[in-house]
Amino acid sequence: MPRAALFQMTSGIDPAANAEAIVGAIAEARREGAAMLFTPEMCGLLDRDRKRGAAHVVAEGENPVLAAAREAAAREGIWVHLGSLAVQGDDAGEGGDGRFANRAFVIDDTGAVRARYDKIHMFDVDLATGESWRESNAYAPGREVVTVDTPLGRLGLAICYDIRFPALFEALGRAKCDVIAIPAAFTVPTGRAHWHLLQCARAVEASAYVVSAAQVGEHADGRTTYGHSVVVDPWGEIRLDMGGADDGGCPGLGFAEIDPARIAEVRAQLPSLANRQTLPSPL
Repeated sequence: MPRAALFQMTSGIDPAANAEAIVGAIAEARREGAAMLFTPEMCGLLDRDRKRGAAHVVAEGENPVLAAAREAAAREGIWVHLGSLAVQGDDAGEGGDGRFANRAFVIDDTGAVRARYDKIHMFDVDLATGESWRESNAYAPGREVVTVDTPLGRLGLAICYDIRFPALFEALGRAKCDVIAIPAAFTVPTGRAHWHLLQCARAVEASAYVVSAAQVGEHADGRTTYGHSVVVDPWGEIRLDMGGADDGGCPGLGFAEIDPARIAEVRAQLPSLANRQTLPSPL
């Protein structure tokens, strides 16, 4: 069975330091027999000070974290899913609105980029704790559902807040994804309330493994993230939970097997994908 590695991170405001940590995790994951490494959302730069952070946001081809990850993937012979990086958006030039893209990358074992996914749903919320987030001020939403074939099977891509929007996961289910990646930088209040619930729900409704590498702990920009990087199987059983801000979870690597037979077993026992009907629009 192929083995997935999850790198739970406390990313900071220095891309070089974050890149060094990712390169180290790629090497360790390969030594431990993983076929693919998954990192969290915004693994290359996590900075709520947008003016300071903007100095490090460059075009994809100039991004040092992406370049380092590609080199390490080729050197170690392992696939890598960069949960997301902040990059200059496709409309950043003349006539565009200048917003960035929150973009995931799937890199193969030769260092080639096999897939890209721009986060579709923007985290624009005011929490009861007083936290206020307006992701859409800095990031333009993506428009495409993305899947890619990997050593773990067909992988569907989502990012963090996307998890709250079932239509995306219905589309990934229709695409017969074996695994869905949901890298995240969840806040602590929303994580405590909904993280595990949503992870299990998405796995069950897509009859697929969910692999979610997460940010954890106190970050250099002042935020605290929930952690609890998880792997959930197609029956909704949690196969890995790396702990989080509420129980001493810390950065590091975790591993889980992705069992193709388990996917087939669940889909045969509960063929919800085959039974799904297209509903008419309400009047």
